[in-house]
Amino acid sequence: MKLQKKIATKTVGAFAVLFLIGAVSACSPEVGSDEWCNDLKEKPKGDWTANEAADFAKHCLM
Repeated sequence: MKLQKKIATKTVGAFAVLFLIGAVSACSPEVGSDEWCNDLKEKPKGDWTANEAADFAKHCLM
């Protein structure tokens, strides 16, 4: 009985972690959207990646 409880607890914990990861990753706006451009404008330019800078120039400045 204790073994079944341990397995159930670990399974529920694993599903909770997977759900949390999915929820967090689904929250980021699509590259090039107005929300993404505004978020990047607020982010310090020193923290931008090369890809973010290129995407910003391509989608937000043109």
